[in-house]
Amino acid sequence: MLVVMQSHATEEQVRAVCQRIESLGLKAHPIPGSLRTAIGITGNKGEIDLGVLESLPGVVECIPVSKPYKLVSRDAKEEDTILRIPTLSGDVVVGGGHVALVAGPCAVETEEQCLAIAERVKKSGARLFRGGAYKPRTSPYSFQGLGESGLKILSKVRATYGFGIVTEAIDNESLDLVEEYADVIQIGARNMQNFSLLKRAGRARKPVLLKRGMSATLDEFLMAAEYILSEGNYNVMLCERGVRTFSDFSRNTLDLAVVPAVKKRSHLPILVDPSHGTGKRHKVLPLSRAAVAVGADGLLIEVHHEPDKALSDGMQSILPEEFAELADEMRQIAAILHRTIN
Repeated sequence: MLVVMQSHATEEQVRAVCQRIESLGLKAHPIPGSLRTAIGITGNKGEIDLGVLESLPGVVECIPVSKPYKLVSRDAKEEDTILRIPTLSGDVVVGGGHVALVAGPCAVETEEQCLAIAERVKKSGARLFRGGAYKPRTSPYSFQGLGESGLKILSKVRATYGFGIVTEAIDNESLDLVEEYADVIQIGARNMQNFSLLKRAGRARKPVLLKRGMSATLDEFLMAAEYILSEGNYNVMLCERGVRTFSDFSRNTLDLAVVPAVKKRSHLPILVDPSHGTGKRHKVLPLSRAAVAVGADGLLIEVHHEPDKALSDGMQSILPEEFAELADEMRQIAAILHRTIN
């Protein structure tokens, strides 16, 4: 159910409607728009007496939402959500006319490694730095990350170069630390349907980057995002990182068709990770071109200055000079679409 407020409705009227909704044992989610505020209602097991709400001051109408995902749908919010991620060098804007470049190594290995990569990608225009302090790996014998020590290294990168930090939480315990150290909490593909973790991310105070599961349908992807929004965190970005298919020439199949599909159904921004999506260094640049051209709101790019020595995913990590070329081409493609890279 969606309660649509009048364009001139006051904050007091919006607050009164939310209080009335919650007095019925339901949960109210005010969603400000450019012209008016809508209030999503979740938690109802059956029909709601519309007359109770439509008679309240400032209410235009109540609209049933047929989709299983309520808060992430265009029904709840028609215009695009635009996220602002505070950094020491100013806000990074994601969505609308803004395309974000997120770059860094797959895994945090040493302070020297991260600072060396950060210096290079900073010069190319990246303002968000990615790097895994926790690494969920298929093999228990693979490098699992440095944990809190890795988070402290990322904090040094932030302090030195002014980056916003994007890093993954793999469980509720690690999310507590990631929320403390990072600027964006990443939920990885393997945890897309870890509902306990999604709920915890929904109670976090930081934006969330939610990656698509390797076998997830579009509806399952959006329902995972719904878990986060339903707990009160509306600062969510989606990320396409490739799905598992019969393809034998690529690590995954990067499903770029999901970008316009998401934009038709949801107001949330969607980024693309061509590094995990292909698993091959030489494919990252061409797929990045395509991702921006098809409307992605950002790119997650794995960059390593010594990829042959990387402890994780060196095969898909591009060199800093290749990232510089990528960033330059992305600006040209974005400009054709009347968008800017930031």
